[in-house]
Amino acid sequence: MHHDVRALRDFYYTTSLGRAAQKAMRDKLRACWDDTTGLSIAGFGFAAPLLRPFLPEAARVTALMPAQQGVMHWPAESANHSVLVEETNWPLATGTIDRLVFLHGLETSDRPAALLEDAARVLKTGAKAVFILPNRSGLWARHDGTPFALGRPYSLGQIEAELKDHGLALENHFAAMFFPPRDTARWLRWAMTMERVGQKLSRYHAGGVLIVQARRVSDTPGTTGLVVKSRKPLRVLDGVTQPGARPAW
Repeated sequence: MHHDVRALRDFYYTTSLGRAAQKAMRDKLRACWDDTTGLSIAGFGFAAPLLRPFLPEAARVTALMPAQQGVMHWPAESANHSVLVEETNWPLATGTIDRLVFLHGLETSDRPAALLEDAARVLKTGAKAVFILPNRSGLWARHDGTPFALGRPYSLGQIEAELKDHGLALENHFAAMFFPPRDTARWLRWAMTMERVGQKLSRYHAGGVLIVQARRVSDTPGTTGLVVKSRKPLRVLDGVTQPGARPAW
Protein backbone atom coordinates (compact mmCIF):
# COMPACT_ATOMS: atom_id res chain seq x y z
CA MET A 1 0.00 0.00 0.00
CA HIS A 2 1.26 3.47 -0.90
CA HIS A 3 0.62 6.94 0.42
CA ASP A 4 -1.50 9.47 -1.43
CA VAL A 5 0.25 12.78 -2.03
CA ARG A 6 -2.87 14.73 -1.03
CA ALA A 7 -3.07 12.99 2.35
CA LEU A 8 0.63 13.67 2.98
CA ARG A 9 0.26 17.30 1.95
CA ASP A 10 -2.70 17.79 4.24
CA PHE A 11 -0.96 16.13 7.19
CA TYR A 12 2.26 18.14 7.01
CA TYR A 13 0.87 21.51 5.95
CA THR A 14 -2.58 21.77 7.53
CA THR A 15 -2.39 19.93 10.90
CA SER A 16 -0.59 21.01 14.04
CA LEU A 17 0.68 17.47 14.60
CA GLY A 18 2.13 17.32 11.10
CA ARG A 19 3.91 20.64 11.52
CA ALA A 20 5.38 19.46 14.85
CA ALA A 21 6.60 16.23 13.22
CA GLN A 22 8.03 18.23 10.32
CA LYS A 23 10.03 20.44 12.67
CA ALA A 24 11.37 17.53 14.73
CA MET A 25 12.65 15.68 11.66
CA ARG A 26 13.92 18.77 9.85
CA ASP A 27 15.97 19.88 12.85
CA LYS A 28 17.74 16.51 12.96
CA LEU A 29 18.36 16.54 9.20
CA ARG A 30 19.77 20.04 9.40
CA ALA A 31 22.11 18.90 12.16
CA CYS A 32 23.35 16.09 9.89
CA TRP A 33 23.83 18.44 6.92
CA ASP A 34 25.01 21.70 8.44
CA ASP A 35 26.56 23.07 5.23
CA THR A 36 25.24 22.16 1.78
CA THR A 37 26.58 25.12 -0.17
CA GLY A 38 26.97 24.21 -3.83
CA LEU A 39 25.81 20.60 -3.39
CA SER A 40 23.22 18.60 -5.34
CA ILE A 41 20.44 17.41 -3.03
CA ALA A 42 17.56 15.02 -3.71
CA GLY A 43 14.71 13.70 -1.60
CA PHE A 44 12.64 10.62 -2.36
CA GLY A 45 9.09 9.84 -1.23
CA PHE A 46 7.55 12.89 0.37
CA ALA A 47 10.72 14.66 1.49
CA ALA A 48 9.58 18.14 0.41
CA PRO A 49 8.82 19.35 3.98
CA LEU A 50 12.45 18.66 4.92
CA LEU A 51 14.15 20.19 1.87
CA ARG A 52 13.08 23.83 2.15
CA PRO A 53 16.07 25.01 4.28
CA PHE A 54 18.48 23.87 1.56
CA LEU A 55 16.89 25.80 -1.33
CA PRO A 56 18.85 29.06 -0.79
CA GLU A 57 22.29 27.42 -0.50
CA ALA A 58 22.39 24.17 -2.52
CA ALA A 59 23.21 24.15 -6.22
CA ARG A 60 20.23 21.91 -6.96
CA VAL A 61 17.34 20.56 -4.89
CA THR A 62 15.01 17.92 -6.35
CA ALA A 63 11.98 16.27 -4.74
CA LEU A 64 11.48 12.85 -6.34
CA MET A 65 7.89 11.66 -5.82
CA PRO A 66 6.99 8.06 -6.78
CA ALA A 67 4.24 7.44 -9.30
CA GLN A 68 2.28 5.26 -6.85
CA GLN A 69 2.06 8.24 -4.49
CA GLY A 70 1.51 11.10 -6.93
CA VAL A 71 3.21 14.45 -7.29
CA MET A 72 2.51 18.06 -6.34
CA HIS A 73 4.08 21.36 -7.30
CA TRP A 74 6.75 22.25 -4.74
CA PRO A 75 7.48 24.79 -3.42
CA ALA A 76 4.06 26.31 -3.94
CA GLU A 77 5.23 29.92 -4.14
CA SER A 78 8.08 29.56 -6.64
CA ALA A 79 9.47 27.52 -9.53
CA ASN A 80 8.80 23.79 -9.34
CA HIS A 81 11.47 21.46 -7.89
CA SER A 82 9.44 18.23 -7.82
CA VAL A 83 9.21 15.47 -10.39
CA LEU A 84 7.11 12.31 -10.75
CA VAL A 85 9.35 9.22 -11.03
CA GLU A 86 9.24 5.46 -11.31
CA GLU A 87 10.47 4.39 -7.88
CA THR A 88 13.15 2.03 -9.21
CA ASN A 89 14.23 4.08 -12.25
CA TRP A 90 15.12 7.64 -11.31
CA PRO A 91 15.76 10.18 -14.09
CA LEU A 92 19.13 11.17 -12.60
CA ALA A 93 22.59 10.53 -13.98
CA THR A 94 24.82 8.07 -12.16
CA GLY A 95 27.04 9.59 -9.46
CA THR A 96 25.53 13.10 -9.47
CA ILE A 97 23.95 13.46 -6.00
CA ASP A 98 25.84 14.70 -2.93
CA ARG A 99 23.02 14.39 -0.38
CA LEU A 100 19.92 12.18 -0.45
CA VAL A 101 17.05 11.88 2.03
CA PHE A 102 14.22 9.32 2.17
CA LEU A 103 10.89 10.08 3.85
CA HIS A 104 7.80 7.91 3.27
CA GLY A 105 9.54 6.09 0.44
CA LEU A 106 11.36 2.93 1.51
CA GLU A 107 8.86 1.46 3.98
CA THR A 108 6.00 1.45 1.44
CA SER A 109 8.00 0.26 -1.58
CA ASP A 110 7.08 -3.06 -3.20
CA ARG A 111 10.71 -3.48 -4.29
CA PRO A 112 12.92 -2.00 -1.56
CA ALA A 113 16.09 -3.74 -2.78
CA ALA A 114 15.73 -2.35 -6.31
CA LEU A 115 14.88 1.07 -4.87
CA LEU A 116 18.07 1.11 -2.78
CA GLU A 117 20.05 -0.04 -5.80
CA ASP A 118 18.92 3.01 -7.79
CA ALA A 119 19.57 5.27 -4.81
CA ALA A 120 23.13 3.96 -4.56
CA ARG A 121 23.57 4.45 -8.30
CA VAL A 122 22.86 8.19 -8.26
CA LEU A 123 25.03 8.91 -5.20
CA LYS A 124 28.62 9.95 -5.60
CA THR A 125 31.21 7.84 -3.79
CA GLY A 126 31.48 9.34 -0.32
CA ALA A 127 28.07 11.06 -0.59
CA LYS A 128 25.65 11.02 2.36
CA ALA A 129 22.16 9.56 2.54
CA VAL A 130 19.65 9.92 5.38
CA PHE A 131 16.79 7.46 5.80
CA ILE A 132 13.84 8.48 8.00
CA LEU A 133 11.75 5.43 8.81
CA PRO A 134 8.94 4.44 11.19
CA ASN A 135 10.57 3.05 14.32
CA ARG A 136 9.44 -0.51 15.03
CA SER A 137 9.63 0.11 18.78
CA GLY A 138 8.02 3.57 18.71
CA LEU A 139 4.44 4.75 19.22
CA TRP A 140 3.88 6.37 15.83
CA ALA A 141 4.09 3.11 13.84
CA ARG A 142 1.28 1.68 16.01
CA HIS A 143 -1.10 4.63 15.82
CA ASP A 144 -3.45 4.80 12.83
CA GLY A 145 -4.16 8.22 11.40
CA THR A 146 -0.59 9.33 10.63
CA PRO A 147 1.61 8.48 7.60
CA PHE A 148 4.00 6.52 9.84
CA ALA A 149 1.45 3.74 10.45
CA LEU A 150 1.51 2.71 6.77
CA GLY A 151 4.14 0.30 5.48
CA ARG A 152 6.87 -1.66 7.24
CA PRO A 153 8.41 -0.18 10.40
CA TYR A 154 12.14 -0.78 10.78
CA SER A 155 14.60 -1.67 13.50
CA LEU A 156 18.16 -0.42 13.39
CA GLY A 157 19.51 -3.87 12.56
CA GLN A 158 17.11 -4.33 9.65
CA ILE A 159 17.94 -1.08 7.90
CA GLU A 160 21.68 -1.46 8.51
CA ALA A 161 21.67 -4.89 6.82
CA GLU A 162 19.74 -3.58 3.79
CA LEU A 163 22.05 -0.61 3.36
CA LYS A 164 25.18 -2.73 3.62
CA ASP A 165 23.98 -4.92 0.75
CA HIS A 166 23.91 -1.84 -1.52
CA GLY A 167 27.25 -0.19 -0.81
CA LEU A 168 25.97 2.11 1.94
CA ALA A 169 27.80 2.08 5.27
CA LEU A 170 26.01 3.18 8.44
CA GLU A 171 27.66 6.28 9.91
CA ASN A 172 25.27 7.35 12.64
CA HIS A 173 21.72 6.96 13.85
CA PHE A 174 19.27 9.08 15.81
CA ALA A 175 15.61 9.20 16.72
CA ALA A 176 13.01 11.97 16.57
CA MET A 177 9.36 12.61 17.40
CA PHE A 178 9.40 11.60 21.06
CA PHE A 179 6.02 13.25 21.66
CA PRO A 180 2.89 11.07 21.24
CA PRO A 181 0.93 11.16 17.94
CA ARG A 182 -2.03 13.10 19.35
CA ASP A 183 -3.32 16.14 17.47
CA THR A 184 -4.67 17.98 20.49
CA ALA A 185 -3.66 21.34 21.86
CA ARG A 186 -2.93 19.84 25.28
CA TRP A 187 -0.26 17.46 24.01
CA LEU A 188 1.16 19.70 21.27
CA ARG A 189 1.74 22.50 23.77
CA TRP A 190 4.44 20.28 25.27
CA ALA A 191 5.63 18.62 22.05
CA MET A 192 8.95 20.44 21.69
CA THR A 193 9.69 20.12 25.41
CA MET A 194 9.14 16.35 25.21
CA GLU A 195 11.28 16.29 22.07
CA ARG A 196 14.22 17.93 23.85
CA VAL A 197 13.91 15.62 26.85
CA GLY A 198 13.66 12.57 24.59
CA GLN A 199 16.77 13.57 22.66
CA LYS A 200 18.73 13.62 25.92
CA LEU A 201 17.39 10.32 27.24
CA SER A 202 17.40 8.08 24.17
CA ARG A 203 19.01 7.89 20.73
CA TYR A 204 16.75 5.16 19.39
CA HIS A 205 14.13 3.24 21.36
CA ALA A 206 11.52 5.84 22.29
CA GLY A 207 11.40 7.93 19.12
CA GLY A 208 8.61 7.72 16.58
CA VAL A 209 11.06 7.64 13.68
CA LEU A 210 14.49 6.17 13.21
CA ILE A 211 16.96 8.45 11.41
CA VAL A 212 19.92 6.67 9.85
CA GLN A 213 22.80 8.41 8.09
CA ALA A 214 24.87 6.32 5.67
CA ARG A 215 27.80 6.97 3.36
CA ARG A 216 28.25 5.64 -0.18
CA VAL A 217 31.35 3.46 -0.04
CA SER A 218 31.11 1.12 -3.02
CA ASP A 219 30.96 1.75 -6.75
CA THR A 220 28.94 -1.40 -7.41
CA PRO A 221 25.77 -2.27 -5.45
CA GLY A 222 25.37 -5.83 -4.30
CA THR A 223 23.19 -8.23 -6.25
CA THR A 224 19.50 -8.12 -5.40
CA GLY A 225 18.65 -11.64 -6.54
CA LEU A 226 19.14 -15.05 -4.99
CA VAL A 227 22.23 -17.04 -5.91
CA VAL A 228 21.59 -20.78 -5.76
CA LYS A 229 24.30 -23.34 -6.38
CA SER A 230 23.31 -26.96 -6.97
CA ARG A 231 25.79 -29.82 -6.91
CA LYS A 232 23.42 -31.90 -9.07
CA PRO A 233 21.84 -29.63 -11.69
CA LEU A 234 18.89 -30.92 -13.69
CA ARG A 235 19.99 -32.41 -17.01
CA VAL A 236 16.67 -31.39 -18.56
CA LEU A 237 17.98 -27.80 -18.66
CA ASP A 238 20.99 -28.80 -20.80
CA GLY A 239 20.88 -28.63 -24.56
CA VAL A 240 20.95 -31.81 -26.64
CA THR A 241 24.53 -32.07 -27.87
CA GLN A 242 24.40 -35.28 -29.86
CA PRO A 243 21.81 -37.58 -31.46
CA GLY A 244 20.44 -40.31 -29.27
CA ALA A 245 20.96 -38.45 -25.96
CA ARG A 246 18.90 -39.91 -23.12
CA PRO A 247 16.13 -37.74 -21.62
CA ALA A 248 16.80 -36.34 -18.14
CA TRP A 249 14.01 -38.32 -16.55
